[in-house]
Amino acid sequence: MSMASIASSSTTTLISSSRVLLPSKSSLLSPAVSFPRTIPSSAASSSSGFSRLVSLTSGLSATRRSFAVKAQADDLPLVGNKAPDFEAEAVFDQEFIKVKLSEYIGKKYVILFFYPLDFTFVCPTEITAFSDRYEEFEKLNTEVLGVSVDSVFSHLAWVQTDRKSGGLGDLNYPLVSDITKSISKSFGVLIPDQGIALRGLFIIDKEGVIQHSTINNLGIGRSVDETMRTLQALQYVQENPDEVCPAGWKPGEKSMKPDPKLSKEYFSAI
Repeated sequence: MSMASIASSSTTTLISSSRVLLPSKSSLLSPAVSFPRTIPSSAASSSSGFSRLVSLTSGLSATRRSFAVKAQADDLPLVGNKAPDFEAEAVFDQEFIKVKLSEYIGKKYVILFFYPLDFTFVCPTEITAFSDRYEEFEKLNTEVLGVSVDSVFSHLAWVQTDRKSGGLGDLNYPLVSDITKSISKSFGVLIPDQGIALRGLFIIDKEGVIQHSTINNLGIGRSVDETMRTLQALQYVQENPDEVCPAGWKPGEKSMKPDPKLSKEYFSAI
């Protein structure tokens, strides 16, 4: 469900978010990621600051039902915005090819996922799991792209290694080389002091807009089932813009009307 923008001649509400501190170089498998919490100095210094905050928010019209986050120009949220375009070398079907993200616009949805490094441990379980389910994504008009900071030569060697030996075997989708680390950086998943990417996953619609993102720490593998479910929910709400999908929604289950009265039809049935 898209968020409606709020315009007011007298009041403007700004919502800011603090940046995530990237992990140190102390551990490859489980770096610590801290989430700083910022408190407005005026509110922290005295109760009058809090009173002013309450006064500001209470002035908003009671008829408003949604808020829009306004980020700084250099800190735009990825979800809801155009995916950063890229063109890079990749390995597919034992060959080197070129992949350009914008070439999928108007044609396909894209599952773009990042992983830390070739020839590691959790990574092959994710990469092969997406490959084994590729036909299901294909039926949903969706391409899958894997990305790491390794070279295409490393990708090729890993694909040519048998799965029983820790390799990937043949894959049904391309593995992109982000050896310059520019793609990882543009999608906000690069760990600068380690030079590798967190386990970021992005669902991009046919218009090139990022509709979903999730980022796991290095030691936590992702779920193909949940990625599939989220993709199906996205496609459903885009085909039915007057409906939204509740928690855990799967195809065939009841959706919800985003309206105070009409939503009661859903809640009365559960």
